[in-house]
Amino acid sequence: MLNSQKILFVIIAVFLLQILMPGITEEFYLDPSTVLQKPWTIVTSMFLHGGLTHLFFNGYALFLFGLILERKIGGNEFIKLYFASGIIAGLVYVLTVFLGAPAIPALGASGAIYGVLGAVAVLRPDMKIFFFFFPMKMKYAAVLWVIIEFLGTFNPYSGIASAAHLGGLVAGLVYAYFLKKRINPPMPVAYYVPRDPYEQYY
Repeated sequence: MLNSQKILFVIIAVFLLQILMPGITEEFYLDPSTVLQKPWTIVTSMFLHGGLTHLFFNGYALFLFGLILERKIGGNEFIKLYFASGIIAGLVYVLTVFLGAPAIPALGASGAIYGVLGAVAVLRPDMKIFFFFFPMKMKYAAVLWVIIEFLGTFNPYSGIASAAHLGGLVAGLVYAYFLKKRINPPMPVAYYVPRDPYEQYY
């Protein structure tokens, strides 16, 4: 079983626990007003969801794009990218609250999943997806996601933690950019240096 599938199963199991034990949600979601006292909630909130629809869309995106990304970069790198994106997403959200945004508790795997989307956009930029029912290359969809989430960050009434989405997306883009350079280093440039009249090239 791939690591992305294991995370999906954990998320589903945690959601069932949320239904059976409602107090779990309030205990482990990311509340910016208490994050300094409970910093672990930046991670635990990544496994919680606010409802079945929230879980379905995040789970579907993780199943589809997580599979594509993990087969491209391997399980270990996937885990690093996923959690790095999710943690950075939480930190960015908390930062916006410290800068004056409403201190509304947040939960969900969206920040980490946006990191997965950003990484796929870097590593498979010409892959076609349906963006609001319109076919589009992944690299162009990533640009639109950045614009949408950036604008959403300044809308306190949306009910969506757009700052977290944006933070996760940028984290995934940057992580995959450097990962791609490490996986595919630039080819050395061939050059010619005269050595003697009988050996001109090497």
